[in-house]
Amino acid sequence: MEPPYAPLSESCAKALGDKVYDKRKVASQEIEKMVTEFNNKNNATQIRKLIEVLSNDYATSRDANRRKGALIGLAATGLGLGKDSDKYVSELVTPIMNCLSDPDLRVRYFACESLYNVVKVARAAIIPYFPELFAALSRLVTDSDQMVKDGSELLDRLLKDIVTESYETFNLEAFIPLLRERMYVNNPFARQYVISWISILNAVPDINMVNYLTEILDGLFVMLEDNTPEIQPMCENTISQFLKSIRNDSSSVRMEDTINTLITHAQSLNELIKSIAISWIREFVQIFGPNVLPYASGIFTAILPCLEYNVESKRNIKECAVSVNNSMMQLVSSKEFKTQNVAKIDLRSIMEVLSQYLTHNSMHTKIAVLKWIHHLFLNFPNEMALHDSNLNNNLLATLSDNSDEVVLQSLCVLAEIINSQDTKDLDDFNKPHYRKFLLSLLNLFTEDKLILENRASLIIRNLCVLLNAEYIYRTLAEIIADGVLNLKFSSTLVRLLNNILLTSTELFELRTSLREISDPKSADLFQCLYKSWVCCPVSTLSLCLIAQCYQHVSELVILFSDVEITVELLCELDKLVQLIESPIFAALRLTLVSKSNNCADAQYLAHALFGILMLLPQTVAFETLRNRLQCVPNYWSRAPIDERNSLEYRSGIDFTALRVHFIERQKSQRAQRLIQRKRSVITPDIN
Repeated sequence: MEPPYAPLSESCAKALGDKVYDKRKVASQEIEKMVTEFNNKNNATQIRKLIEVLSNDYATSRDANRRKGALIGLAATGLGLGKDSDKYVSELVTPIMNCLSDPDLRVRYFACESLYNVVKVARAAIIPYFPELFAALSRLVTDSDQMVKDGSELLDRLLKDIVTESYETFNLEAFIPLLRERMYVNNPFARQYVISWISILNAVPDINMVNYLTEILDGLFVMLEDNTPEIQPMCENTISQFLKSIRNDSSSVRMEDTINTLITHAQSLNELIKSIAISWIREFVQIFGPNVLPYASGIFTAILPCLEYNVESKRNIKECAVSVNNSMMQLVSSKEFKTQNVAKIDLRSIMEVLSQYLTHNSMHTKIAVLKWIHHLFLNFPNEMALHDSNLNNNLLATLSDNSDEVVLQSLCVLAEIINSQDTKDLDDFNKPHYRKFLLSLLNLFTEDKLILENRASLIIRNLCVLLNAEYIYRTLAEIIADGVLNLKFSSTLVRLLNNILLTSTELFELRTSLREISDPKSADLFQCLYKSWVCCPVSTLSLCLIAQCYQHVSELVILFSDVEITVELLCELDKLVQLIESPIFAALRLTLVSKSNNCADAQYLAHALFGILMLLPQTVAFETLRNRLQCVPNYWSRAPIDERNSLEYRSGIDFTALRVHFIERQKSQRAQRLIQRKRSVITPDIN
């Protein structure tokens, strides 16, 4: 009768389940010898019977010592089989792997040791069972017992050697999903284990891990958040190696999926993750060129907030973001790929992102956004025309920004939008879009007094540079003359426009044009401005002085007897005297001593200035103007002036009609002020 554990002898079977390790060791040596003999005789039946006994009667026993015996016995069987163990790999490996999750830590350790011995002799034959081995080891590296961890690390190193040797038979396609799954385990030892496998596989020259980058890149970025000292450097190094491979050969990269992953992580709050992701985006823009343009909106979402960084720790992030921004601009403006670029760029999504960041807190971000909008209008004017209406309100809102740079850049964009709407000859003043825009601008001024006080001059001066200054002034004058604005705001606006006209270098050409009053075009411009300037009497005098209409000024000064002389008006006269002494009015002062036109202009101007002098109280301005006039020849005793000699007469302008218009407007304003005063008494302003 056979022993119950045949082909094991009774003594061997007993020793194999003993609690003493040395006895189990002796029994394993007997098994190894027995298996060697069976294998030499090609007795596969007895070998399988032995493995079955070890697997069923020992490996599944409730007695931990018997399970340990099974493990050492199976290892001995593998050693006895040697190179022929590949015929029995499944029978040997399966029971050992089951013991890897045993509750007894000693059993788990011996399972690692047993599997190591089997794998060592089976070598490449173990490859088909690699996914199960990998899953088991990924759990063992997190084991609470250090001895088990050490055993699993030895086995892991052996497996890595085998895989790198036998990469041709290694099923990487099946392995990647398993690897990806383990990347999200929140355990530093498991993460370290996963990264080590990625690094090993990526180091094999004949394995192109870049093919699977989209599967694992997200997990690598997630693991970068781990504060464990060993993991971050490993992760950084692995990511760096991937980027190096892509630089050498980008043909294997699934750029579309990869760049979306990068965009996501470039928005991380973790500075390291953000820095690496943006540096990758920079490389992708350089490598893939126009192919990244369909993802421009996502790239903008990632880089635009980074432009505000000004601390040393974030300097690298900002530099990368600036580099990406500049490279993207170059791509968009590339003439070589212009036709392709139009098709690739999703302007709608880009404009949604840019509009969102127009309200960002950072000045640098807002400037970059405005430059992008301007850049897009320059390169895709027809396509960008669809976004005009949505942009205008947002752009107008930026004019209240605290930064002059933001305001100026916003004006550049607004000017480009208006210029893109120009289809008519610039010599024809028929620009409805000018009026529409300027009405919106004036509404902004009326709604926010701070903008009117602090920004209006800057805005109007720069609009006159970016657009046509004459059109700007003509349109504003027409709006004021149409009476769509209230009296107080109209007066404030005229004073502002007049001050800019008289003092700003940006308006030099317009001032020069007004001085050529005999030119029909200049005369028409003068009359257009005059009709709105009359709401502010002192500004009207200034306009006439600039246009060299000195006779008319002398007549208007006399009419000031019917104008309400307020402190505000006297202050304006004071400023006018200061301006007369400025370089801008040098030509005017020289006119006082000029004999041109038979001294007609000089005499009318002297009369006008004496009239202004009589309106002034005896202040510094009074003394200044009086001192100036004392240097002027006495024209009062001269023969009557022949007005036909004056520049004003040659202009062909009906100054009588303008004078009537001035008088009527002053009467109208005086009536309006009376009504307002009555209302203020009846319903006083509680503010």
